[in-house]
Amino acid sequence: QGIYEINGPNENSPVVITTNFALTYFIVSAEIDASRVPTWLLIMDTEGLSVMTAWAAGSFVGDAVGIFVNKCGILDKVNHKKLIIPGYAAAISGDLEEEVKESEVLVGPREASQIAKFLKEFAV
Repeated sequence: QGIYEINGPNENSPVVITTNFALTYFIVSAEIDASRVPTWLLIMDTEGLSVMTAWAAGSFVGDAVGIFVNKCGILDKVNHKKLIIPGYAAAISGDLEEEVKESEVLVGPREASQIAKFLKEFAV
């Protein structure tokens, strides 16, 4: 669990959130790295569960993700509150926006292969 800097992010860089399922971490971080877009990657501890499994189990839900975002320190590193969540977790966006005041939750792609295109179109 924590904040990972990929490609030298700054206060304007996108913030991507996902779970600590090992395969998800390695694929998502590799796709972000390949995009060459400076990005903050937040990895939330879901006891190693994938996004959909963690959501179904109640550990990757809006309230829990919001608490993680508020406590992890990322809001001190960026000058925006745009948070990118996995496409398969779209259902948590409303609760996450309520938990992280004045945030804007963006639903990212469902497939990791689309992350680079999505990040290149990101604008704060």
